[in-house]
Amino acid sequence: MARAVALPENAYGRRMNRLDRYVFRTVLGSVAMVMVVLMLLASLFLFFGQQDDIGVGTYSAGDALWFVLLNLPQSAWELLPIGVLIGSLTGLGALARGSELTIMRVSGISVWRFAGSTLLAGLVLALIGTLLGDWLAPPLQQLAKQQKAFNKFDSISFAGRGGAWVRDGDRLLNVAQQSGRNSFDGMMIFELSSQNRLRSIGRAKVAQTDASGRWSLTQYQESRFEGDSVQTTQAPTRSLDSSISAEFLAVAASDPAQLDTQTLYRLIDNLRANEINADSAVFAFWSRIARNVAIVFAALLAVPFVFGSLRAAGSGARTLLGLLLGVGFFLLQQTLESGAVVFNLNPIVTAWIPAALMGASALLLIARTR
Repeated sequence: MARAVALPENAYGRRMNRLDRYVFRTVLGSVAMVMVVLMLLASLFLFFGQQDDIGVGTYSAGDALWFVLLNLPQSAWELLPIGVLIGSLTGLGALARGSELTIMRVSGISVWRFAGSTLLAGLVLALIGTLLGDWLAPPLQQLAKQQKAFNKFDSISFAGRGGAWVRDGDRLLNVAQQSGRNSFDGMMIFELSSQNRLRSIGRAKVAQTDASGRWSLTQYQESRFEGDSVQTTQAPTRSLDSSISAEFLAVAASDPAQLDTQTLYRLIDNLRANEINADSAVFAFWSRIARNVAIVFAALLAVPFVFGSLRAAGSGARTLLGLLLGVGFFLLQQTLESGAVVFNLNPIVTAWIPAALMGASALLLIARTR
């Protein structure tokens, strides 16, 4: 009797394992095809955007193509939530049109169990997104920008409108443009007293570090405030001993959205230690994590649609729905990013709102699916 009971359980386990593998392959295959199309479109738009720069300095069409290739991982990471949503809708929709989902339901497989199989594919895709966003995309994108700057013989600003502010003891350093690995076009130095009163303002046209880490300032001008008088000095060069490295300044001057999670975490610690507003970095840090979680929810969101209103719809309708939802997710994230900085909103809460909405919608719709 014990043996007779074990056989159906083993058969059921094998059936569920086959289901998991089948749904897993279906979702990943559809997402891969959608991502190929999206990446081709993104590459074309990015290459067309380089046309105005071709011919400047030594920047050629081949350099523009190389720039596009180096930016492919970043584009893939940014488009992955949309690609997962469209791919899941089209892949699972094909199962619905072929009546395979109906057969699964008749066999006793619940919607939640089917969602669990889809969840496995979503977790793998989220892992791929983490590898792209944290390990592959940031260094390649930085390399692309540096090579473009060198080819054009021009500097590219990696900072926002106000530049990057870093505190070093009783000094405040401000840089806005990076022209090389250890070189910046322009540095402002504000020296403060122990009472945080401004003692001097210095400006260097070029700031770069040597092998020992010491800063060399070229075409340096300084205005020192003493009582009611201001003393102005000029020097062709000046040395500056600082604990702030060129590498950290490059990170501080970069757009937080283009930094990996570990670098953002260190940047937040340093900004807070120096009592500098870190809201933009905090938002970027949690937004990266929330975006990877949203990839899982994007896969789950396809389940109630293919079991419900879009079960008999064509692939075009499902693609359009996925595109609209994905673009809405992207626009909401960009709007909240601006609101978090301009309106001083909580950066952690605003970073999680798009992913939370997508997750809540997916779970609620799955629960209401019959």
